[in-house]
This record gives sequence, structure tokens and C-alpha cells, in this order.
Amino acid sequence: MLMIGPNPNEKYPIPGNRNLQFIKNTITKPNIIVGDYSYYDALDGELFEDQVLYHYEVIGTKLIIGKFCSIAPEVRFLMDGGNHRMDGSTFPFNIFGHGWEKHTPSLNQLSIKGDTVVGNDVWIGRRATIMPGVRIGDGSIVSAEAVVVKDVEPYTVVGGNPAREIKQRFSQEVIQEFLEIKWWDFDIELINQYIGAIVSGDIETLKKIKQRP
Repeated sequence: MLMIGPNPNEKYPIPGNRNLQFIKNTITKPNIIVGDYSYYDALDGELFEDQVLYHYEVIGTKLIIGKFCSIAPEVRFLMDGGNHRMDGSTFPFNIFGHGWEKHTPSLNQLSIKGDTVVGNDVWIGRRATIMPGVRIGDGSIVSAEAVVVKDVEPYTVVGGNPAREIKQRFSQEVIQEFLEIKWWDFDIELINQYIGAIVSGDIETLKKIKQRP
């Protein structure tokens, strides 16, 4: 049988399974950008967008996720819209109205962390929480129930609350080679042909593919 892989434009790529969803085909908000084949393994058919909290367009920050990412159930992304003022009282008087709305803070009075960016081929375990403005590098693994409060280097495993580095998946030399190869940017025909090398981390084969004219 010719290997063609699932259709990246399907919302539910596995027939009969309405929990596993290709994220880019379910999102409606312009401030969420997701690459091909990245999936969310939902519970009870919930949508990925339901897990992105306090994400208001007026804030201007984005959630950007690369290709071929695996996101487990109940992962939460907390965005900048949930921030409170910290130069005095943290109580959000303005949201209750009745005259208190005149104390609505401006954006420069809030702690805006910027875009949250998840690289390619990242695996995020169940119930992990990703805080605003965090950047998670290509090939990284976030352990279940971790709370990620700072950037994660490529091909690094992190866990805990707050999340700390557990180990690097490969040597720095091999990590650099993976980052130069960028197999996730290969044409899907090449990916289909060399999935064995991709899943086994056959760096020598992948380098030869990258070096083709």
C-alpha cells in the first residue's frame, strides 16, 4: 500500500475518533496559529481553543505552535489577558463596573509577556500548564502536570512546578544537527519515505536527505 499519511486538512484524522483533532482545522481565533499535523487529544470532544485561557485580541499577543506537535488532554495555555496590575492592589476593580470601570488599566500598566511559541515536534504531557510568553524549543518534551514558567531549550525534557530541566535528549552536537535538518519542513512525500529514520533519530540518513540538491 502506498503510504500517503492522513489528510492534514481533516479536523478528525482518525475515523470514528472525535477526540484526537488536528488543531489548525478547529481554531477560529486569528491570534492562534498552528502548523500541519499538530494534534490535541481532547476529552469528550472539547476543542483546543477551550484550553487557551485569557486570550483577548485587544492584548495583541499570539499563541504560535509549529508542526507535528503532540498535545495531551487538559493541557492549558494561560495568556496575557489574565494578568492583573501589580504596581498597587492586584484586585481588578474595573471588571465589576458600577463606576469602577474608570480604573481600567492600560496595556502598559499590565505585565505583557508577549507571544507564546511552541516549536516543532514538541510533546506536551497531560495537564501541563504553559504560562504567558514562554517559548518551547523544537523537539522538547514537557512532562505531565508541569508548569512551564520560562523558556525551554530545544530537545530538552522539563518537568515539575515550576518546570525545570530534567535532561537534554541528545548531545549539543546532535541537537544542533537536528535544528539544521528541520525534518518537519521536508515535503510530505519525503517524510512518508523516511518516517523510519525520523522516528528512530537516524541522524546520518536525515543529513543525507537534507544535503540533496
